[in-house]
Amino acid sequence: MTKIKHLGAGTLAFSLLASTAALAEDLKIGMVVTLSGPPAALGQQIVDGFQLALDQKEGQLAGLGVELIVEDDELKPDVALLKANTLIEREEVDFVVGTVFSNMLQAIFKPVVESETFLISPNAGPSTFAGRNCNPYFFATSYQNNQNAEVSGLIANEEGFENVFVMAPNYQAGRDNVDGFRQTFEGTVSDEVFTPLGHQDFSAELARISTSGSDAIFTFMPGGMGVRLVNQFDEAGLSETMRFMSVFTTDETTLPGQKDAAVGFLAAGSWAPDLPNEANAAFVAAFEEAYGYIPGSYAMQAYDTANLIESALAATGGDMSDKDAVRDALRAADFTSVRGDFSFNNNHYPVQDFHKLEIVKREDGQFHTSFVRTVAEDYADSFHAECDM
Repeated sequence: MTKIKHLGAGTLAFSLLASTAALAEDLKIGMVVTLSGPPAALGQQIVDGFQLALDQKEGQLAGLGVELIVEDDELKPDVALLKANTLIEREEVDFVVGTVFSNMLQAIFKPVVESETFLISPNAGPSTFAGRNCNPYFFATSYQNNQNAEVSGLIANEEGFENVFVMAPNYQAGRDNVDGFRQTFEGTVSDEVFTPLGHQDFSAELARISTSGSDAIFTFMPGGMGVRLVNQFDEAGLSETMRFMSVFTTDETTLPGQKDAAVGFLAAGSWAPDLPNEANAAFVAAFEEAYGYIPGSYAMQAYDTANLIESALAATGGDMSDKDAVRDALRAADFTSVRGDFSFNNNHYPVQDFHKLEIVKREDGQFHTSFVRTVAEDYADSFHAECDM
């Protein structure tokens, strides 16, 4: 657990008038992310991205000192639930920021929102809470899971792919991604495979892929699963016979383990480290200087989350007592996102641009996703019409 406290601005002058210094009221933010096992890099990016924003603001958000409490869900729903309950009941946090994985978000969702604590997801974006089960206390600063896959389907159409092999882990985000790809892809899905979450040996799946007659594969395999899949795909010689496109399988968390095997692979997303805008260039440079590695979308989304919270606090004068006012201020999204245009739909999921990305090797030998072109502008998710907010 990490706790960081800073004093709010303006307290020094008041302390001169009292024998005991009056401290600005601390804002408590609880964070639930995965920091154990192969997916730990994803959670660490979220911690680092959020912390960078705090450091740039000298530990404050809108003049309030921040106490950040980081909890590891260990990629176990029961642990995530326990940690979330601790943050709500014992720590009495003002916001819960989490999670990395959709099944972890599903585990903590009910107790957090029922306590009328604002829950902001910097990554997980399941369809579960985008439609009829949307909630006024839940916001996602990332995407709705299906969106990236829907854009992947559009890219597959433009690339002229006719037969695509689809593969994802068998949990909410995996199913969302498969559904999203099927929604927009105009060709034939030659086969559809769901693997266990945390799957490591893809030899059986690769054998099926090699005999499927596919001209491309679309997959969602985050973290260590993605590292193993890409390396085994390359070792099997499949890179020479079909194209590889994915969502969060080849990104800044997995590329250090995939390296040249992933160069040229396609991806879809709302952001890349070289997305051409001034705010993004400043963010990436500051992140690399602070942490020594290239940020991925997890870090970017967490950085935006901190700035979103600050924008709401600024609009409400730091007053958390009026939940409706805080919600309205969050919904306004009055901050500069490093991804460019950003707003919330009625279901509190983002409306944003999505792009075709390609894996490249930088001159210094590091690998990253690279912006190619914008595929969809102001793209809303497919479930918002079912939300009655």
